[in-house]
Amino acid sequence: MLAQADQHHPDLGAAMEHLLYSGGKRIRPAVALLTGSMLGGDQKRLITLGASIELLHTATLVHDDLIDGSLLRRGITTLNAQWSPAATVLTGDFIFARAAKLAAETDSVPVMRLFAETLATIVNGEITQMFTSKGLASKEDYLQRIHAKTASMFELSTAAAALLSPVDEFLVEEVRLFGYDIGMAFQIVDDVLDFTGEQTTVGKPVGSDLRQGLITLPALYYFESNPDDPDVSWVLSGKAYSDERMNKLVSSIRNSEAIERSLDEARTYVDCGLEILSRMVACEERDALVDLANYIVRRSM
Repeated sequence: MLAQADQHHPDLGAAMEHLLYSGGKRIRPAVALLTGSMLGGDQKRLITLGASIELLHTATLVHDDLIDGSLLRRGITTLNAQWSPAATVLTGDFIFARAAKLAAETDSVPVMRLFAETLATIVNGEITQMFTSKGLASKEDYLQRIHAKTASMFELSTAAAALLSPVDEFLVEEVRLFGYDIGMAFQIVDDVLDFTGEQTTVGKPVGSDLRQGLITLPALYYFESNPDDPDVSWVLSGKAYSDERMNKLVSSIRNSEAIERSLDEARTYVDCGLEILSRMVACEERDALVDLANYIVRRSM
């Protein structure tokens, strides 16, 4: 991944180092490598795929941090905290391009097509979030949004790995569904952590999505259970909020049963994914994917 900035402007190399050494769990490439290894895929092509997926994810984070105005990620300064918006956007674009180059190096047209479709899904989801989803208390909208934002890239990780393996279309679809399930669970847990985490760890205010008008699953469940809460009516009205009142609502959600209900939904998705894995041939990689799926609903930031 670092080599993708070789022979380009030195600041692009510095940016790549900053982004890649700032931490992260590398879950998406791990999913791709484990899935492909489980299915007998070529290791060299799988490693190239994993690097491509991680760079795609990194590029989306660069643009997300700029859009959200986030100055910290994982406790480390974001690129946009140091560079101008224009330089940040262009760096994200550069990383997208290098991710696509690596996808092409798998020598698989189906993988390249899936990579392009996934990027389009992610961008379309971001545009929808900006122009349509603000203030919309709809579970259907929420599920579509988190599929575009997160689950689509997990689907890419599993399905592309299968496309690089000696398996039929049925197995490609099976592992794609596994990716979908754990990706949905991953984002639901992220949305729970947005309420239960600490600002110093998250790098943004607790309940930041709600403060931006995005109603995630914990808020949806709280609104459903507390329709008479005046703070709920106030948020749904779209009126400007005071920090004091928003802090009160965030605290109410944080301390409500909506948190556990949301985690239960994430566990349901993981259980569906584990059911798919149970139909795969037993091997070390399958066991690791089981552990990873369970980790998703146990994790902190």
